[in-house]
Amino acid sequence: MSDFVLYGAYGYTGRLITRMAADHGLRPLLSGRNADKLEAMHHEFGYDYRAVDLKNRTELDQLLTEYPVVLHAAGPFEHTAEPMMEACIRTNTHYLDITGEIPVFAMAAKKAPEAERAGIMLMPGVGFDVVPTDCMAAYLKGKMPEATELVLAFAWKGGGISQGTAKTMLGGVGSGGAIREHGAIKKVAAAHQTRDFPFSQNVSLKAVTIPWGDVFTAYFTTGIPNIKTFFAVPPKQLKTMERSNWLAPVLKLGPVKRYLKRKIESRPAGPSDEQRAKAESYVYGEVKDVSGRTLAARLRTPEGYTLTGITSLMIVRRVLDGEATAGYQTPAGLFGADFIMEVEGTEREDVF
Repeated sequence: MSDFVLYGAYGYTGRLITRMAADHGLRPLLSGRNADKLEAMHHEFGYDYRAVDLKNRTELDQLLTEYPVVLHAAGPFEHTAEPMMEACIRTNTHYLDITGEIPVFAMAAKKAPEAERAGIMLMPGVGFDVVPTDCMAAYLKGKMPEATELVLAFAWKGGGISQGTAKTMLGGVGSGGAIREHGAIKKVAAAHQTRDFPFSQNVSLKAVTIPWGDVFTAYFTTGIPNIKTFFAVPPKQLKTMERSNWLAPVLKLGPVKRYLKRKIESRPAGPSDEQRAKAESYVYGEVKDVSGRTLAARLRTPEGYTLTGITSLMIVRRVLDGEATAGYQTPAGLFGADFIMEVEGTEREDVF
Protein backbone atom coordinates (compact mmCIF):
# COMPACT_ATOMS: atom_id res chain seq x y z
CA MET A 1 0.00 0.00 0.00
CA SER A 2 1.39 3.40 -1.00
CA ASP A 3 1.62 6.31 1.47
CA PHE A 4 1.62 9.30 -0.89
CA VAL A 5 1.65 10.28 -4.56
CA LEU A 6 4.98 11.22 -6.12
CA TYR A 7 4.09 13.01 -9.35
CA GLY A 8 6.94 13.43 -11.82
CA ALA A 9 8.58 10.29 -10.45
CA TYR A 10 10.73 9.59 -13.53
CA GLY A 11 12.43 13.00 -13.67
CA TYR A 12 15.94 13.33 -12.28
CA THR A 13 14.86 14.53 -8.83
CA GLY A 14 11.76 12.31 -8.82
CA ARG A 15 13.94 9.24 -9.32
CA LEU A 16 16.25 10.38 -6.55
CA ILE A 17 13.29 10.81 -4.18
CA THR A 18 12.04 7.36 -5.18
CA ARG A 19 15.42 5.83 -4.35
CA MET A 20 15.46 7.54 -0.93
CA ALA A 21 11.85 6.85 0.07
CA ALA A 22 12.48 3.52 1.80
CA ASP A 23 15.11 5.14 4.04
CA HIS A 24 12.28 7.31 5.43
CA GLY A 25 9.88 4.38 5.83
CA LEU A 26 7.75 5.59 2.92
CA ARG A 27 6.22 3.96 -0.16
CA PRO A 28 5.36 6.39 -2.95
CA LEU A 29 2.76 5.79 -5.62
CA LEU A 30 4.74 6.68 -8.74
CA SER A 31 2.87 8.94 -11.13
CA GLY A 32 3.34 11.14 -14.17
CA ARG A 33 2.23 11.25 -17.79
CA ASN A 34 4.42 8.51 -19.29
CA ALA A 35 3.13 5.00 -18.52
CA ASP A 36 6.16 3.26 -20.08
CA LYS A 37 8.64 5.13 -17.87
CA LEU A 38 6.51 4.48 -14.80
CA GLU A 39 6.25 0.78 -15.58
CA ALA A 40 10.04 0.60 -15.91
CA MET A 41 10.40 2.24 -12.49
CA HIS A 42 7.84 -0.17 -11.05
CA HIS A 43 10.00 -3.09 -12.13
CA GLU A 44 13.13 -1.38 -10.83
CA PHE A 45 11.82 -0.28 -7.40
CA GLY A 46 8.72 -2.38 -6.79
CA TYR A 47 6.37 0.56 -6.13
CA ASP A 48 2.87 0.80 -7.59
CA TYR A 49 2.31 3.34 -10.35
CA ARG A 50 -0.45 5.14 -12.21
CA ALA A 51 -0.08 7.27 -15.34
CA VAL A 52 -2.19 10.45 -15.24
CA ASP A 53 -2.01 13.57 -17.37
CA LEU A 54 -2.42 16.84 -15.45
CA LYS A 55 -4.85 17.95 -18.16
CA ASN A 56 -7.19 15.05 -17.37
CA ARG A 57 -9.13 16.51 -14.47
CA THR A 58 -11.27 13.42 -13.86
CA GLU A 59 -8.36 10.97 -13.67
CA LEU A 60 -6.25 13.39 -11.61
CA ASP A 61 -9.05 13.78 -9.07
CA GLN A 62 -9.54 10.02 -8.92
CA LEU A 63 -5.83 9.59 -8.23
CA LEU A 64 -5.58 12.19 -5.47
CA THR A 65 -8.82 11.24 -3.71
CA GLU A 66 -7.16 8.06 -2.49
CA TYR A 67 -4.14 9.75 -0.85
CA PRO A 68 -3.62 12.39 1.88
CA VAL A 69 -0.64 14.14 0.26
CA VAL A 70 1.05 14.61 -3.11
CA LEU A 71 4.70 15.49 -3.60
CA HIS A 72 4.79 17.24 -6.97
CA ALA A 73 8.17 16.94 -8.73
CA ALA A 74 7.23 17.63 -12.36
CA GLY A 75 8.44 21.02 -13.54
CA PRO A 76 8.60 23.64 -14.84
CA PHE A 77 6.22 24.31 -11.98
CA GLU A 78 5.06 27.63 -13.37
CA HIS A 79 3.13 25.48 -15.87
CA THR A 80 2.36 22.35 -13.83
CA ALA A 81 1.66 23.58 -10.30
CA GLU A 82 -1.73 25.20 -10.85
CA PRO A 83 -3.64 22.14 -12.13
CA MET A 84 -2.14 20.05 -9.33
CA MET A 85 -2.97 22.64 -6.64
CA GLU A 86 -6.52 22.98 -7.90
CA ALA A 87 -6.95 19.20 -7.92
CA CYS A 88 -5.62 19.05 -4.34
CA ILE A 89 -8.16 21.64 -3.25
CA ARG A 90 -10.98 19.69 -4.93
CA THR A 91 -9.91 16.38 -3.36
CA ASN A 92 -8.75 17.60 0.09
CA THR A 93 -5.15 16.50 -0.55
CA HIS A 94 -2.14 18.28 0.96
CA TYR A 95 0.15 19.76 -1.71
CA LEU A 96 3.96 19.78 -1.58
CA ASP A 97 6.43 20.54 -4.36
CA ILE A 98 10.14 21.17 -4.95
CA THR A 99 9.92 24.46 -6.85
CA GLY A 100 11.97 27.59 -6.39
CA GLU A 101 9.86 29.70 -8.78
CA ILE A 102 8.45 32.93 -7.32
CA PRO A 103 5.21 32.79 -9.39
CA VAL A 104 4.39 29.39 -7.89
CA PHE A 105 4.80 30.62 -4.32
CA ALA A 106 2.63 33.62 -5.18
CA MET A 107 0.02 31.29 -6.69
CA ALA A 108 -0.07 29.15 -3.56
CA ALA A 109 -0.46 32.21 -1.32
CA LYS A 110 -3.31 33.47 -3.52
CA LYS A 111 -5.07 30.13 -3.24
CA ALA A 112 -4.64 30.03 0.56
CA PRO A 113 -8.30 30.88 1.35
CA GLU A 114 -9.50 28.02 -0.89
CA ALA A 115 -7.00 25.67 0.73
CA GLU A 116 -8.15 26.69 4.21
CA ARG A 117 -11.76 25.98 3.30
CA ALA A 118 -10.70 22.57 1.98
CA GLY A 119 -8.68 21.91 5.14
CA ILE A 120 -5.46 21.29 3.19
CA MET A 121 -1.97 22.74 3.16
CA LEU A 122 -0.16 24.22 0.17
CA MET A 123 3.61 24.14 0.75
CA PRO A 124 5.72 24.66 -2.36
CA GLY A 125 9.50 24.64 -1.98
CA VAL A 126 10.20 21.61 0.22
CA GLY A 127 13.64 20.90 -1.26
CA PHE A 128 16.86 22.88 -1.53
CA ASP A 129 14.48 25.47 -2.89
CA VAL A 130 13.79 26.85 -0.23
CA VAL A 131 14.26 24.83 2.95
CA PRO A 132 17.84 25.78 3.97
CA THR A 133 17.48 29.44 3.05
CA ASP A 134 14.04 29.67 4.65
CA CYS A 135 15.44 28.15 7.85
CA MET A 136 18.34 30.62 7.74
CA ALA A 137 15.90 33.53 7.38
CA ALA A 138 13.88 32.31 10.38
CA TYR A 139 17.05 31.74 12.43
CA LEU A 140 18.30 35.29 11.84
CA LYS A 141 14.85 36.78 12.45
CA GLY A 142 14.87 35.03 15.83
CA LYS A 143 18.20 36.65 16.65
CA MET A 144 17.12 40.10 15.43
CA PRO A 145 13.32 40.43 15.64
CA GLU A 146 13.49 44.08 14.60
CA ALA A 147 15.41 43.37 11.34
CA THR A 148 14.32 45.38 8.31
CA GLU A 149 16.74 43.95 5.73
CA LEU A 150 17.57 40.35 4.86
CA VAL A 151 20.25 39.07 2.49
CA LEU A 152 20.48 35.39 1.59
CA ALA A 153 23.19 33.85 -0.59
CA PHE A 154 24.04 30.31 -1.58
CA ALA A 155 26.78 28.46 -3.40
CA TRP A 156 27.45 24.94 -4.65
CA LYS A 157 30.78 23.13 -4.44
CA GLY A 158 30.90 20.44 -7.11
CA GLY A 159 27.87 18.65 -8.48
CA GLY A 160 25.90 20.46 -11.17
CA ILE A 161 22.31 21.01 -12.24
CA SER A 162 19.72 18.68 -13.70
CA GLN A 163 18.03 19.02 -17.08
CA GLY A 164 14.83 20.01 -15.27
CA THR A 165 16.52 22.81 -13.36
CA ALA A 166 18.20 24.03 -16.54
CA LYS A 167 14.86 24.08 -18.39
CA THR A 168 13.26 26.06 -15.58
CA MET A 169 16.14 28.54 -15.73
CA LEU A 170 15.73 28.71 -19.50
CA GLY A 171 12.10 29.70 -19.02
CA GLY A 172 13.24 32.77 -17.10
CA VAL A 173 16.00 33.81 -19.52
CA GLY A 174 15.57 37.41 -20.60
CA SER A 175 13.08 38.19 -17.82
CA GLY A 176 15.51 39.93 -15.44
CA GLY A 177 15.59 39.53 -11.68
CA ALA A 178 13.56 40.37 -8.58
CA ILE A 179 14.10 41.72 -5.07
CA ARG A 180 11.70 42.66 -2.29
CA GLU A 181 11.67 46.32 -1.34
CA HIS A 182 9.44 47.88 1.34
CA GLY A 183 7.35 44.71 1.38
CA ALA A 184 6.69 44.53 -2.37
CA ILE A 185 8.43 42.45 -5.02
CA LYS A 186 10.28 44.68 -7.46
CA LYS A 187 11.55 43.63 -10.88
CA VAL A 188 15.19 44.51 -11.51
CA ALA A 189 17.72 43.81 -14.23
CA ALA A 190 19.51 40.47 -14.35
CA ALA A 191 22.73 40.60 -12.29
CA HIS A 192 21.27 43.67 -10.56
CA GLN A 193 23.92 43.58 -7.82
CA THR A 194 27.08 41.60 -7.11
CA ARG A 195 28.83 41.06 -3.79
CA ASP A 196 31.46 38.84 -2.15
CA PHE A 197 30.24 36.47 0.59
CA PRO A 198 32.24 34.48 3.19
CA PHE A 199 30.54 31.11 2.65
CA SER A 200 33.10 29.48 4.93
CA GLN A 201 36.13 30.52 6.95
CA ASN A 202 38.37 29.82 3.96
CA VAL A 203 36.11 30.52 0.99
CA SER A 204 34.79 33.88 -0.16
CA LEU A 205 32.93 33.93 -3.47
CA LYS A 206 31.37 36.57 -5.68
CA ALA A 207 27.62 36.17 -5.97
CA VAL A 208 24.93 37.91 -8.01
CA THR A 209 21.29 38.68 -7.30
CA ILE A 210 18.85 36.14 -8.72
CA PRO A 211 15.05 35.83 -8.37
CA TRP A 212 15.29 32.94 -5.87
CA GLY A 213 12.12 31.77 -4.17
CA ASP A 214 13.02 33.42 -0.84
CA VAL A 215 12.25 36.81 -2.35
CA PHE A 216 8.68 35.63 -1.85
CA THR A 217 8.82 33.03 0.93
CA ALA A 218 11.16 34.72 3.41
CA TYR A 219 8.76 37.65 3.69
CA PHE A 220 5.99 35.26 4.77
CA THR A 221 8.29 33.45 7.17
CA THR A 222 9.87 36.53 8.78
CA GLY A 223 7.93 39.66 7.83
CA ILE A 224 11.23 41.36 6.90
CA PRO A 225 10.28 43.90 4.20
CA ASN A 226 13.56 44.19 2.25
CA ILE A 227 15.02 40.98 0.83
CA LYS A 228 17.72 40.14 -1.72
CA THR A 229 18.89 36.69 -2.76
CA PHE A 230 22.30 35.91 -4.30
CA PHE A 231 23.91 32.95 -6.05
CA ALA A 232 27.68 32.46 -6.43
CA VAL A 233 28.59 32.21 -10.13
CA PRO A 234 31.87 32.11 -12.06
CA PRO A 235 32.87 35.31 -13.91
CA LYS A 236 31.92 33.89 -17.32
CA GLN A 237 28.37 33.11 -16.17
CA LEU A 238 28.08 36.55 -14.56
CA LYS A 239 28.96 38.18 -17.91
CA THR A 240 26.32 36.05 -19.61
CA MET A 241 23.71 37.18 -17.10
CA GLU A 242 24.65 40.82 -17.64
CA ARG A 243 24.44 40.44 -21.43
CA SER A 244 20.98 38.86 -21.10
CA ASN A 245 19.55 42.28 -20.23
CA TRP A 246 20.14 43.68 -23.70
CA LEU A 247 19.73 40.31 -25.46
CA ALA A 248 16.34 39.72 -23.81
CA PRO A 249 14.22 40.19 -27.00
CA VAL A 250 16.35 37.62 -28.85
CA LEU A 251 16.51 35.14 -25.95
CA LYS A 252 12.73 35.11 -25.68
CA LEU A 253 12.27 34.07 -29.32
CA GLY A 254 10.78 30.60 -29.81
CA PRO A 255 13.51 29.27 -32.15
CA VAL A 256 16.23 30.42 -29.75
CA LYS A 257 14.59 28.78 -26.75
CA ARG A 258 14.00 25.58 -28.71
CA TYR A 259 17.69 25.49 -29.68
CA LEU A 260 18.76 26.01 -26.08
CA LYS A 261 16.31 23.34 -24.91
CA ARG A 262 17.85 20.83 -27.32
CA LYS A 263 21.29 21.71 -25.95
CA ILE A 264 20.04 21.04 -22.42
CA GLU A 265 18.52 17.70 -23.41
CA SER A 266 21.83 16.56 -24.89
CA ARG A 267 23.46 16.77 -21.45
CA PRO A 268 23.33 14.15 -18.65
CA ALA A 269 20.05 14.09 -16.68
CA GLY A 270 21.86 15.48 -13.64
CA PRO A 271 24.86 14.97 -11.36
CA SER A 272 26.01 11.38 -10.86
CA ASP A 273 25.90 9.70 -7.45
CA GLU A 274 29.66 10.15 -7.20
CA GLN A 275 29.42 13.86 -8.00
CA ARG A 276 26.66 14.37 -5.46
CA ALA A 277 28.57 12.51 -2.77
CA LYS A 278 31.59 14.78 -3.18
CA ALA A 279 29.59 18.02 -3.44
CA GLU A 280 28.36 20.41 -0.74
CA SER A 281 26.08 23.43 -0.55
CA TYR A 282 26.57 26.64 1.40
CA VAL A 283 24.12 29.26 2.62
CA TYR A 284 25.01 32.68 4.02
CA GLY A 285 22.43 34.92 5.67
CA GLU A 286 22.58 38.45 7.00
CA VAL A 287 20.06 40.77 8.68
CA LYS A 288 20.22 44.47 9.46
CA ASP A 289 18.06 46.83 11.51
CA VAL A 290 17.34 50.53 11.02
CA SER A 291 20.36 51.50 13.11
CA GLY A 292 22.67 49.58 10.79
CA ARG A 293 23.41 46.80 13.28
CA THR A 294 24.14 43.57 11.41
CA LEU A 295 24.05 39.88 12.30
CA ALA A 296 25.09 37.00 10.03
CA ALA A 297 25.27 33.21 9.99
CA ARG A 298 26.08 30.46 7.54
CA LEU A 299 25.13 26.85 6.82
CA ARG A 300 26.91 23.94 5.21
CA THR A 301 24.60 21.21 3.91
CA PRO A 302 24.69 18.13 1.68
CA GLU A 303 24.59 18.70 -2.09
CA GLY A 304 21.41 20.38 -3.32
CA TYR A 305 19.62 17.47 -5.03
CA THR A 306 20.54 15.13 -2.19
CA LEU A 307 19.15 17.68 0.26
CA THR A 308 15.98 18.02 -1.81
CA GLY A 309 15.37 14.28 -1.58
CA ILE A 310 15.93 14.27 2.17
CA THR A 311 13.91 17.33 3.16
CA SER A 312 10.99 16.62 0.83
CA LEU A 313 10.58 13.15 2.31
CA MET A 314 11.01 14.48 5.86
CA ILE A 315 8.14 16.87 5.20
CA VAL A 316 5.99 14.15 3.61
CA ARG A 317 6.49 12.11 6.77
CA ARG A 318 5.54 15.06 9.00
CA VAL A 319 2.40 15.75 6.99
CA LEU A 320 1.38 12.08 7.15
CA ASP A 321 1.92 12.26 10.93
CA GLY A 322 -0.53 15.18 11.16
CA GLU A 323 1.90 18.12 11.13
CA ALA A 324 0.06 20.24 8.58
CA THR A 325 -1.71 23.58 8.86
CA ALA A 326 -4.37 24.50 6.32
CA GLY A 327 -3.61 27.30 3.88
CA TYR A 328 -0.32 28.46 2.42
CA GLN A 329 2.72 27.60 4.55
CA THR A 330 6.50 27.92 4.28
CA PRO A 331 8.86 25.20 5.57
CA ALA A 332 10.51 27.22 8.36
CA GLY A 333 7.28 29.09 9.05
CA LEU A 334 5.65 25.79 10.03
CA PHE A 335 8.52 23.59 11.21
CA GLY A 336 10.87 26.23 12.63
CA ALA A 337 14.39 27.51 11.99
CA ASP A 338 16.04 24.33 13.28
CA PHE A 339 14.26 22.01 10.84
CA ILE A 340 17.31 22.03 8.55
CA MET A 341 19.52 20.91 11.45
CA GLU A 342 17.73 17.55 11.42
CA VAL A 343 19.51 16.77 8.14
CA GLU A 344 22.65 14.75 8.81
CA GLY A 345 25.81 16.58 7.78
CA THR A 346 24.35 20.08 8.21
CA GLU A 347 26.38 22.61 10.18
CA ARG A 348 25.43 26.15 11.21
CA GLU A 349 27.57 28.89 12.73
CA ASP A 350 27.17 32.56 13.61
CA VAL A 351 29.57 34.80 11.72
CA PHE A 352 29.34 38.06 13.67
